[in-house]
Amino acid sequence: MIARACLVASFLASAALLIACSNATDQDPPANNPDSAMPTPDAPIIPDGPPEPDGPSTQYRFLCDAPKPAGSPTPQMPAMPAAGCPVLVPGNNVITSAGGQREFILALPTDIQPTEHLPVLFMWHWLGGSANSFLERGQVQAATDDQRFIAVLPVSKGANIIGTSFNLRWPFDISQSPARMNEEFAFFDDMLACVRNQFTINDNCVSTVGVSAGALFTDQLAQARSQTLASFISLSGGTGATIIKPWAGAARKLPGVVLWGGDGPPQMDGATDLLGCAGIGMNFSIASRDMETQMAAAGHFIVECRHNCGHVEPPLTPYMNESQYAGMWQFALNHPFWLAQGQSPFLTTGLPPEMPEWCAIGVGNSTPRSGGGCPMAENPCPN
Repeated sequence: MIARACLVASFLASAALLIACSNATDQDPPANNPDSAMPTPDAPIIPDGPPEPDGPSTQYRFLCDAPKPAGSPTPQMPAMPAAGCPVLVPGNNVITSAGGQREFILALPTDIQPTEHLPVLFMWHWLGGSANSFLERGQVQAATDDQRFIAVLPVSKGANIIGTSFNLRWPFDISQSPARMNEEFAFFDDMLACVRNQFTINDNCVSTVGVSAGALFTDQLAQARSQTLASFISLSGGTGATIIKPWAGAARKLPGVVLWGGDGPPQMDGATDLLGCAGIGMNFSIASRDMETQMAAAGHFIVECRHNCGHVEPPLTPYMNESQYAGMWQFALNHPFWLAQGQSPFLTTGLPPEMPEWCAIGVGNSTPRSGGGCPMAENPCPN
């Protein structure tokens, strides 16, 4: 924990130094060309740092723990759903959204303190999974207790490819209508509004993460709700491949993790992140590369992660005594909404030790995982 706090403190101290230097010059950035001021890893431009009442040595475990700097942008929070909100409880919950009953699982730290303003992570499950299987296999309860956040795990309504009986669980394919997409985006809005109504959350640290089919949807949600979300994590997702909806752009540049399970020969060890169900194939290598390339061109900050195990659970190794996905959750917890667009503390500190060595900042910069020890493959296709 000390090392992580020092990484954040190092970022804040660097920000303070850069601010002091920038205030010493009379030069202003070009007023009419926002792209000309885009930050690069070699010359990061950091927004005004949060107040440091105890001086530069003030330490925070995650950047989401730091106060929001004065004058920084504020995320757009959704209005309360028209049907209102029930009293939410840990475990299963039901709300009325878009005129129908929708369900989600809520995971809370078991010892929430009155002074805490908790980040919120939405977690969208894979094709053959469920909200409960994400809760269990993602070790989510242990993570909320240790890393201090609220997890919302939606239950899918279903999304058949038009003209077939094949259920993709979440709407992300090109056959889904704008009305169906907006219905699912509204479900996100209503869940967030109800959680925000009952708990003291950190508005600046709302993130979304998905796995496989859940990642393909979360990549659409990130675009549609970029003015609300602080970051997103795509674990074998992407855009624009075969039947998957394209990357249409986001109103705000938001940081993301783009992870997939291999490109196949000759680049990797022979595995490729490919899923085929009912004669329908989805290549997550192509989709992930398509998305990150377009994100990079638009100035989004990206951490790229590539393993060699194909379309299986990411082969993450727990760091010390933390949960298996702690490094992924830490990405969300270190990228609050108030960061300058295209920026990241990792440009100053480097990636934290919780993240795999096969991750790196920027498109094409990761060194793919090699060797064996991959998780056992399973049939992710619904029966």
